[in-house]
Amino acid sequence: MIFQIYSMISIGKTTSHTGKRVKAALFPVFLFCVSLSLPANENYPLGSRAAAMGNASVAISDLWSVHHNQAGLASLSTLQAGFHHENKFMVQEFGLQAIALAVPARPGTIGFSYTYFGFSKYNESKVGLSFGRMFGKRFAAGVQINYLHTYIAEDYGDTGNITVEGGFIAEPVDGLFIGAHLYNPAGASITTYYDEPVPTILRFGIAGYLGNRVLASVETVKEMDHRLVFRAGLEAGVIGSLYLRGGIASDPVQSSFGLGYIFGGLAADIAFTNHQVLGFTPHFSVSYLF
Repeated sequence: MIFQIYSMISIGKTTSHTGKRVKAALFPVFLFCVSLSLPANENYPLGSRAAAMGNASVAISDLWSVHHNQAGLASLSTLQAGFHHENKFMVQEFGLQAIALAVPARPGTIGFSYTYFGFSKYNESKVGLSFGRMFGKRFAAGVQINYLHTYIAEDYGDTGNITVEGGFIAEPVDGLFIGAHLYNPAGASITTYYDEPVPTILRFGIAGYLGNRVLASVETVKEMDHRLVFRAGLEAGVIGSLYLRGGIASDPVQSSFGLGYIFGGLAADIAFTNHQVLGFTPHFSVSYLF
């Protein structure tokens, strides 16, 4: 879908002033490409730390576990809030914004997230309420309920549906984490104008510390009717609170890199991902521990 949306936007931008009518005429075709090419409300990854590590984050715990694996919320012991922004492939109409909140509350941690992707003519949003808790010292589980909403201009209107997701993280030995996450197990559909289900996605991965300041992570991702995807990432603390990160993912091949810095309770992260066909995407996230 992304490539086809990009083509339609590019056509519209390169027409002359009198060609605005051409852009308007192409809009129904653009909508048809959207509905045919990708499931509605794709579960877009969030957080620049994860993006820099190839999104190999299913076994990593931080604020953005509200997306990657809600079990990761269980290890958060302080109130946290964050904001994420990216422009996919440097296209304004592909803007993705998200906010996240984690509130420790016995016996676990409550999470809230909101994600918005798109522009005035086409946009998707996701509102999530999650909960993660520990079961013993080495096992955590979490679950989230989402409301998904899709809006398409002209005569298409908007529609929505409810989905669920959840996962676990286990620590069999100190510093080694095993995580799994399942998104939309019931295969819920959101579109009324085209019978396209929300994707069902299974992720499994391992993360571990290679020394005190180096974290390595690998995972596999399986979306129904798609090939298996492999992801790997590395994070290294270099000087004080400065962290360097890199990663890679398959199908399509995407490389990534970035850095993060922690100052008191404030953490800022930037990342750049490179799609083998569509090019670079910049990511920026900031979070605060109260």
